[in-house]
Amino acid sequence: MRKRPLIVLSTVAAATLLLAGCSGSSAPSSSGTPSPTASSECLLNAKPGETSDAVVVDGEGLDAKVTVPADAPFADVERTIISEGDGDEVVANDLVGVKFQIVDAATGDVVDSSARSEGGEASVLLDQNSASLFIAALECQPLGTQVVLALPGEVFGEGGTAKVVYAEAVEQLPEVATGKDVDPTPGMPAVKLDDNGKPSVKIPDGDAPTETKVAVLKQGDGATVGSGDLVVVQYLGVKWSDGKEFDSSWSRDAAPTQFQTTGVVAGFRKALEGQKVGSQVVVAMPPSDGYGASEGHELQKESLVFVVDILATTPVQQ
Repeated sequence: MRKRPLIVLSTVAAATLLLAGCSGSSAPSSSGTPSPTASSECLLNAKPGETSDAVVVDGEGLDAKVTVPADAPFADVERTIISEGDGDEVVANDLVGVKFQIVDAATGDVVDSSARSEGGEASVLLDQNSASLFIAALECQPLGTQVVLALPGEVFGEGGTAKVVYAEAVEQLPEVATGKDVDPTPGMPAVKLDDNGKPSVKIPDGDAPTETKVAVLKQGDGATVGSGDLVVVQYLGVKWSDGKEFDSSWSRDAAPTQFQTTGVVAGFRKALEGQKVGSQVVVAMPPSDGYGASEGHELQKESLVFVVDILATTPVQQ
């Protein structure tokens, strides 16, 4: 599915800010295959420190005023619990709704927040492969816990500036499409779901597609996926020629995956953009919208079919 590894390296997409050099996590592999973590394992488990303890938060959520002392040392990645929630514990690879602010320590300016997400709550996949700052902020704490995370400038690379994250994981989000069932589209591959929502595909009789076609299987009512959005999905990919699976998040412990819509093959992008969160779609594409231009790729001459559950979308900050 991936054309290349996708790593978002700035506050442009807070859901995948890297803690390179701090957490010890590596970049995603070229296959984009996640390695799910046991629920009992904390990846960073940042501790309170002089800086995180000194940050003052007045109010809650997007209305909170976050004040960073001018002399804060920012010696390490530090996390202070402001108030503890009473929900289930948050762990790596969870999909959660988060209210947050990211504050520039030097200026006090809010450089990013969940205000740009629908309803003021961002859908965040705690993807261990991208070493998300939200893993450092929220992991191994109950839902509803409010935290302050202090991040030294070097976390963001050469020339980076220190930042403070104020965040709360509000709710656990569905990891399968929850939209209303839609009648099948004639001529499209038939999709059957098991009790856990995992799809299987039956390829119809007839010729392979000569153009990309998309059909909605479940109609969601969430935010609309825009061009270049960071999306979270479950997906299954099979070859039209024999119906055999070649890639699937379901085969990796049903761990959702995230990427920008501009980071995948053209047919997959066409299946996502313009759809609503909560939807499930099936897309059939010719090689020209798949891996046709990838000389020597094992799927270069294959027409492909994907079934995709669209779980979340986040506009990339410009």
